[in-house]
Amino acid sequence: MNYFALQVKTRAEDIFIKRALATLSEGDYGGIRLIFPRRKLPIRRKGVIRQELAPVFPGYIFLEAETFQPGLYWHLRTTNGFYRFLPENAEPKPLEGKDLSTLKHFVSFGEVAGSSIVRFDENDRIQVQEGPLKGLEGQIVKVDKRKGRAKIKLDLYDETFLVDLAFEVLTH
Repeated sequence: MNYFALQVKTRAEDIFIKRALATLSEGDYGGIRLIFPRRKLPIRRKGVIRQELAPVFPGYIFLEAETFQPGLYWHLRTTNGFYRFLPENAEPKPLEGKDLSTLKHFVSFGEVAGSSIVRFDENDRIQVQEGPLKGLEGQIVKVDKRKGRAKIKLDLYDETFLVDLAFEVLTH
């Protein structure tokens, strides 16, 4: 299966997916899926903690398809909210290498990546036991113990994203 990246209007990714799926149902594009990886974060407002969903890659969705058909290209391009295909609009190419492994890492947790389970060693370094942060320890830029978040640096094509992922501290 190949994965293609699409840049769409930020904060309107869900709307784009609904519109695109409505127009795609008219054609015969069996076996495709639009993926919008999200993460669950605890947000504290006025002393109340709520779990909120936020995108892993704001403004980007991913198309999972065997092949990229010309009709599919035009259906997506003419959908309201579409900006461009990556790496270039004229010739969409599937993700490969590190970009593909990063996407597959988040897709493996389902539509929504939850909290990771971590512990801190005697030198106060984070050690990830399980969850979305597992395997991304080298990309952690900042840890906020009070908020229960780790800021990680993700790269997609030539762009770098700083993303907060939630964690829970495992105590003995």
